[in-house]
Amino acid sequence: MPDEDAFGHEWHPWLGRTVLDIPSKGTGRLMAVVREQVLDYEGREHWVELAYIRPASGIEWSTAVANLHLLP
Repeated sequence: MPDEDAFGHEWHPWLGRTVLDIPSKGTGRLMAVVREQVLDYEGREHWVELAYIRPASGIEWSTAVANLHLLP
């Protein structure tokens, strides 16, 4: 994966921009995108792309990258 660093962080065009997490309706700055290997409910491994969002409070949360919407 050429766009990944040693910590698993991936480049994303919205890094540093304000985004909306559609399911939670929370907004904040996109701080990182990380690929992580997780287990599904049947115990099978698969990869997911998680976005880490930091709102004004400074307390980050994660969500699937597919849940993001770029705000103006």
